[in-house]
Amino acid sequence: MVASGEVSARARRVAILARAPSQPGKSRLTAALPPARAVALRQALLLDTVTAAQGAACPLTVFVTPAEGVAEVRALVAPGVDVRPQSDGGLGVRMHTAIASLLDEGGRAVVLIGSDLPTLPPALLLEAFAQLEAGVDVVFGPAADGGYYLVGMTRPTPAVFDGIEWGGASTWATTVAAVARARVTMGQLASWYDVDRPDDLSRLEASGEPAARTRAWLAAKTTGEHTR
Repeated sequence: MVASGEVSARARRVAILARAPSQPGKSRLTAALPPARAVALRQALLLDTVTAAQGAACPLTVFVTPAEGVAEVRALVAPGVDVRPQSDGGLGVRMHTAIASLLDEGGRAVVLIGSDLPTLPPALLLEAFAQLEAGVDVVFGPAADGGYYLVGMTRPTPAVFDGIEWGGASTWATTVAAVARARVTMGQLASWYDVDRPDDLSRLEASGEPAARTRAWLAAKTTGEHTR
């Protein structure tokens, strides 16, 4: 366990796990959209998530799949954002490998999120680091859809990704069970929502939450423009 204050004196890192926007994905959200509009939406979500993550004011790495999409994402994001390929394997393996690689490179606390969190308050990222500073082994942010939007660690803990039913309403429950089996201490953030379904876009549109590019995409639906 990390003593209180130890993490804050060392490097913090934020990671985003992303699919290249030109690649098919987020079918529940984009199935009814023309291909160009779907790509533009995936770009907007990724870029707004990058902006939110930069609010934590620490180094940011975007891990991209497929590997050939690295150049695409690097051209989209701001200079200075580290972009590299994801590892092979299932989702749990790819998440853990991303976190472990940043820890191996000198990061002392790594917080990983998905690429569909355009409204994520940076305060939640900072709270994740604060909980790690207080000594928990892992920290999670449960999502409104039954999964989780954030995981953070100060040391590699692959067991918390074992036996997880990904992509469904039971993801959070199976994660809590995996943490118990691993006998590690867990911190928990307030719930937040990722943009996975049309209802999530409607929630974003009705809210006052910042997400400039996604809001521009929503505004363009009445004009036929394709923005990012």
